[in-house]
Amino acid sequence: MVARVSATLTPTPVRRPSASTAPRRRTRVLALPEARWALASTLAFLLAFPLDLAGGSAWLHGPLYAIAYVAGGWEPALEGLRALREKSLDVDLLMIVAALGAAAIGQVLDGALLIVIFATSGALEALATARTADSVRGLLDLAPTTATRLSPDGTAEETVPTDRLAVGDVVLVRPGERIGADGLVLAGESEADQATITGEPLPVPKAPGDEVFAGTLNGTGALRVRVARDPADSVIARIVSLVEEASRTKAPTQLFIEKVEQRYAAGVVVATLAVFGVPLAFGEDLTAALLRAMTFMIVASPCAVVLATMPPLLSAIANAGRHGVLVKSAVAMERLGEIDAVALDKTGTLTEGTPEVVAVRPLPGSGLDEDGLLALAAAAEYPSEHPLARAVVAAAGSRGLRVAAAEDFVATPGRGVRATVEGQAVTVGRAGEHGGDGDEAAVDAAVAPGTTVLVERDGAAVGTLTLADRLRHDAPAAVGALTVLTAGSPVLLTGDNARAAAQVAADTGIDDVRAELLPQGKVEAVRELQGGGARILFVGDGVNDAPALAAAHAGVAMGRAGSDLALETADAVVVRDELGAIPAVVRLSRAARRLVVQNLVIAGVCIAVLVVWDLVGHLPLPLGVAGHEGSTVLVGLNGLRLLREAAWRRAAGA
Repeated sequence: MVARVSATLTPTPVRRPSASTAPRRRTRVLALPEARWALASTLAFLLAFPLDLAGGSAWLHGPLYAIAYVAGGWEPALEGLRALREKSLDVDLLMIVAALGAAAIGQVLDGALLIVIFATSGALEALATARTADSVRGLLDLAPTTATRLSPDGTAEETVPTDRLAVGDVVLVRPGERIGADGLVLAGESEADQATITGEPLPVPKAPGDEVFAGTLNGTGALRVRVARDPADSVIARIVSLVEEASRTKAPTQLFIEKVEQRYAAGVVVATLAVFGVPLAFGEDLTAALLRAMTFMIVASPCAVVLATMPPLLSAIANAGRHGVLVKSAVAMERLGEIDAVALDKTGTLTEGTPEVVAVRPLPGSGLDEDGLLALAAAAEYPSEHPLARAVVAAAGSRGLRVAAAEDFVATPGRGVRATVEGQAVTVGRAGEHGGDGDEAAVDAAVAPGTTVLVERDGAAVGTLTLADRLRHDAPAAVGALTVLTAGSPVLLTGDNARAAAQVAADTGIDDVRAELLPQGKVEAVRELQGGGARILFVGDGVNDAPALAAAHAGVAMGRAGSDLALETADAVVVRDELGAIPAVVRLSRAARRLVVQNLVIAGVCIAVLVVWDLVGHLPLPLGVAGHEGSTVLVGLNGLRLLREAAWRRAAGA
């Protein structure tokens, strides 16, 4: 059944966001050609069987049996012959040969039954795989095909296809409409049902500045949204394209099975000839020997083994995609379940990646209070685009402070800024960078965990500002879950200073902290951790994390603010930056790997029992067919269990 399996395990190509307005229903059974041919074969068999059983003329039931053979067997026979022409032995062809062999010795009924069950199992496999593809395609079908675009002055409306929207366009989303593109809310307040993207069960409030996603359902308010991504690059389109790409990859287990499959199939042919020839040489009846050999060929075929690996992995990929974790391949999904240690970046991963002022400390004798020091620093920083500068200016704004105009502004990368503020030379930078003559002891006493900058006025230190990156609310819980999964605390790898790293580690329960690392330092740390045979999962978001993501056994990138390079390098992307999704997808991967093992055990035991029964005793052909095809269908359906919502809830610990 190799040709059939390889054909049905690849989901139907997914259309882009402009494809359809109507939600796609689950695939109907008779929509599949495999199901229609199987039904025709079954009906012909059911009509022929009572006529044959009643002793009717062969002219009555013979043509019906022939229809059953042709309808159920033509496609696998054709695929098998094509494979044979390419010097590849297809086990589909073995099934057809066995059925024709049974007919050749007068067992037309048994051969027809084999064809019917074989075709029915193939139809069930095709249906199960189509349902897998449907679960992913259904996401894309939620995205509307049209949107209401506003003119630059906001006075005119135009209905346009969503695939014609461009970054920067402003669209109007009315109550109850689906949002047409990923973007930021400019005006209006509402709530959005984001369950299709994030799995959140309740609508999420939306206000100016909040992010919205294509395909999510707007609530009771009207929103004006500025398009932030091309529709083809929206989160929902990326989910579909990545899952579709993943479905075309093969996990190491699957590759191993395919590697031995040809040799196994050839071995089955040789063994079948031996099962036929040896008893015949010792005087067994030709018909009995041939029937035993045909039964052996059927039950020894590795159809269930071939189907054991990919359905669980593809189901896990599709389920993770529905909950905002994009796993790029079956290889990546299998690797995620193999990890036994975790390394985490700090900024943008455990923290939100946006610094804020957490402490303002004027030095004694400076003549400044907290507001005066912050206003002075904000004035010097105002022209700068550096994230720390923006945080200082925002802090002054939040206090309602007047920020004076700066002149002669100069920014020195890696050191800080200089400017003239109301006739005074003001410098803001890391302590010690500018060589001021301030009291170093006083400066040291003011330093707190985080990034501390020294403010100098006319060459004298007047105070310090401490900026820290806010810890993600779910970071401690995620670190705890990863600690349980790997039986060891994650390692923190960061380029930030040791004091700030230690604070984050203390807040999240991490014991091993390695700070002030350049990108190469992170790579060396990952390789060192893997040097003892450990399989490391590295989680990061920035350009500087990409080398470590590539070096690790598995890499996960934070998707909301992650750099393009990190997103490309990682094996999986967490769309909503929800750290709790990382242990969940690891558990889901491990569940998929357990199902693969279960499937291989089921397939192996069934083959072994049926083969021994046929060789030692007398296994009726219909029973052998039922056992072989039944195990194949059972393995396929078992692998699809991970498509259910309950599988994700268990993985997430909900």
